[in-house]
Amino acid sequence: MNFDLDAVRRAALTHGYEKALRPALFRIGGGDAEAAHHATITAMAQLGALPGNGLAVDALGAALGGPSSPVTLAGIRFPGRVGLAAGVDKDGVAVTSWQALGFGHVEVGTVTAHPQPGNPTPRLFRLKASEGIINRMGFNNAGSEALADTLSAARATGTLKIPVGVSLGKTKTTAVEEAVGDYLTSLGRLSGLADYFAVNVSSPNTPGLRSLQDKAPLLELLQAITTREAHLAQQRGARPTPVFVKIAPDLTEDALEDVLDVAHGAGVAGLIATNTTLTRDGIARADQPLAAEAGGLSGAPLTRRARAVVAFLSARTQLPIIGVGGVMTADDGLALVDAGADLVQVYSGFIYRGPALVRDLNAALRARHA
Repeated sequence: MNFDLDAVRRAALTHGYEKALRPALFRIGGGDAEAAHHATITAMAQLGALPGNGLAVDALGAALGGPSSPVTLAGIRFPGRVGLAAGVDKDGVAVTSWQALGFGHVEVGTVTAHPQPGNPTPRLFRLKASEGIINRMGFNNAGSEALADTLSAARATGTLKIPVGVSLGKTKTTAVEEAVGDYLTSLGRLSGLADYFAVNVSSPNTPGLRSLQDKAPLLELLQAITTREAHLAQQRGARPTPVFVKIAPDLTEDALEDVLDVAHGAGVAGLIATNTTLTRDGIARADQPLAAEAGGLSGAPLTRRARAVVAFLSARTQLPIIGVGGVMTADDGLALVDAGADLVQVYSGFIYRGPALVRDLNAALRARHA
């Protein structure tokens, strides 16, 4: 009788998370999703703070299968094609630990020029029957100065082995007309510490932010960022940090064409598609009471739309695309790659499936690109 040790490990990982750890996490704080989120980040940060954490991270990473096949995009070498999306580790406190779970990159943030508490709680909701999440967090973060200190300390340890992207957003109290300066403040603090920047103009939870996706303001913003980064890089004798722009899934095809025109004209290095959606398509009947909650929807209800946006973009540009949205299974990740994504990121799928999803994605993508 053949004994497939890898299959046994995979089954144990899946069963252990979905039958034991996830139910425990979902009970934290009386079922409060944000309390569970903070508990997870704290645990991951503690892993990174352990003495000899580099060895611990390496050992755990080996046990979970490690990243998929490496790829170089926008001049960045990614050891694997699966990344952790922005919004999970907003302040980068666990940045040295995510590689242990098999991630080939992590995107921290979204960070703003000034610290801010975000929107009133509750602001994070699980739609369990739909495998979705609604959030209206509102860019709660400690600010770009604090993140710069955190990333500087993390890089000084020598244990950070995967690229780190930084998602840049606008402070809520900053007027939209002054948004460029707000983004440039964060850029100036973080230039040289990030492997790439993601310009977030697509979150639905900061008033007026999505208006920056309109052609004229988006061109002004992206040109200002790429120009300033080129100057900062020249000062430190390095190549400019690549700039990606993150796109909402709710844009029309004409609006997507406008974003592409601007991206090409502003010297953007790549695209991230997509952010959360304001639509409420694909929500199960059992979750309908939560559908009325304000905020962006992610998870399984976004799977098809994210894939469609990636396919639309990839047919019209040679820019690298990071696909994110509704990646709940390895097949979802493969479908995004088939649609034109060069990398995939997970958020909601990681919450519902745990480390087994990362392992399965890595295995599937490794086989695909062998």
